Amino acid sequence: MKSDNGIGGADIPVMTLRRRLLIFAALMLSEFFYGWAWNTVDVLRPFQRASLGLSLVEAGSTYSAQGAGALIGAILIGQLADRFGRRIMLTTIILGYGLSLLAGLLVADYPQLLAQRFVLGLFMGGVFPVGVSIYVNLFEGHLRGRVAGTLNACFSFSIVALGLALGRLGGHDWHLLLWLGGVPPLLLAGAVLALIPPGSSVDRHHVRAERLPVRELFHPSVRRQTLLLAAMTGLNFFGYQAYSGWLTTYLTESRGLSAAVAGEMVAWQFAGNIAGGFAWGWAADRFGRRFNAIGFLIASAAIIVYLLMPGNLLLFRMVGLIYGAALCSSVIWGPWLAELYPPHLRSTAASIFNWGRIISFFAPLVTGFLADQYGLTVAMASAAIAFTLAALIWLSQRETLPARAVSPIAV
Repeated sequence: MKSDNGIGGADIPVMTLRRRLLIFAALMLSEFFYGWAWNTVDVLRPFQRASLGLSLVEAGSTYSAQGAGALIGAILIGQLADRFGRRIMLTTIILGYGLSLLAGLLVADYPQLLAQRFVLGLFMGGVFPVGVSIYVNLFEGHLRGRVAGTLNACFSFSIVALGLALGRLGGHDWHLLLWLGGVPPLLLAGAVLALIPPGSSVDRHHVRAERLPVRELFHPSVRRQTLLLAAMTGLNFFGYQAYSGWLTTYLTESRGLSAAVAGEMVAWQFAGNIAGGFAWGWAADRFGRRFNAIGFLIASAAIIVYLLMPGNLLLFRMVGLIYGAALCSSVIWGPWLAELYPPHLRSTAASIFNWGRIISFFAPLVTGFLADQYGLTVAMASAAIAFTLAALIWLSQRETLPARAVSPIAV
């Protein structure tokens, strides 16, 4: 099985620059509203808990329902896009998550809330693999890292916008946040359908995937690669849950900070994430996709420093900023995963990123056990091991940016 990094002109759609930029603008808006919809599961949790009389366990389980839907959606929708076209699937995804978010207005009990979150996750799981397979066909390889960084920023800015909207509107009627996040995608879906030319290489490749495209990812020639990449993404999700999932608890209980100060410390990591997305996107286009594995090694070191350093707020801010920026080196994974496989499998290949969510489901159980037995610091330090192992797998894989486009520093 032969891969194609899509650098050559034959794989870039013949369309005007204006049309390409308009399609990318639609992808940016899709990413923004995807981020808005995804994060309502956390932001609206206290309101829905009060409205429906949910226990803490019931309220927390809504994220599990959404995550399970996203995992299934990534696997199924990625394959459908490779088989039947990305244009119709992206339109369906955007329309689906808009309507599913609005369905939250009709939720009247706990089972309905779980069902609504699962269906919402199902559509949102397709955003990443289908979006990646579209923009890698819009832009040449030496631009894709920066494109990925820009989309990452759109997701992060949606969290900021959702927080600001909550501050302004949450006290009046939290249902307004569902309207604000659900109605615009209905209009955006129509724009996507009009902008992407049917039958173009942005829509589909001339080679049609087999009935079950994921089977091609386990062809003997790439089976080992696929399994290692799935392990790499799983370690990434485990590491994130092991460290970031416990961070607020660690800062308030182990370090004695107030909830407000702990929230500020977490915000510094998000700031690093936005800046890091742009920086690592540029680095991957300049030095190659494997170069960004350095970011995971930096993040691992930052975790250990964060857990062992004295309780100085300035240090917490700076190291948190470094961790957030370094962890975002994985922003290139979308284009890189797509480039590692043939063009007709790009959506399915990009969905490997979400396969790692399976491991993340077990991360709270494993880290909770470690915290009970050895303390929260040890449990969170396991994240450094996970990120280091992920970096080693990353470095063992093939580079997809052509040698002529890679700086000698990375050779």
